[in-house]
Amino acid sequence: QLWKLYEKLPREIKEAVFSEETADDIWNVCEKNGVEQVSDVAKYAGYVLMGVLPPDEFQTALEKEVELGKEMAQRVAREINRFIFYPLKPALEEIYKTEGIPPRSPITEPGTKPEGTEEAPPVEKPEAPSGEDVYRESIE
Repeated sequence: QLWKLYEKLPREIKEAVFSEETADDIWNVCEKNGVEQVSDVAKYAGYVLMGVLPPDEFQTALEKEVELGKEMAQRVAREINRFIFYPLKPALEEIYKTEGIPPRSPITEPGTKPEGTEEAPPVEKPEAPSGEDVYRESIE
């Protein structure tokens, strides 16, 4: 199933998934932060690249699935985001834009407004000058 997803990915994401540079970046981040579960961190980073795990849920996955502490997961996620995900941001946005389901807007009765929305204050129109405009030439 992952292979089918892989085949649909943009070229730069495909290159990053199996790139030695990506593997080195993950290894360096884990080593720097004292994380021993390098393969698990790499697996979830791969899920983000494949379009399975949204980037904003990466830190939570590190906390819950890899069982890193909140501080450690935050540091690791921030560095992997900086070194791996950020350079691929346009391609990742494309994946998650097409894969994602747009959020539903709440259904409201006609004549009512949804909760949390405020009516904009009326815009004041400048007063029209009274009298003849001395700067305009007359039309003949």
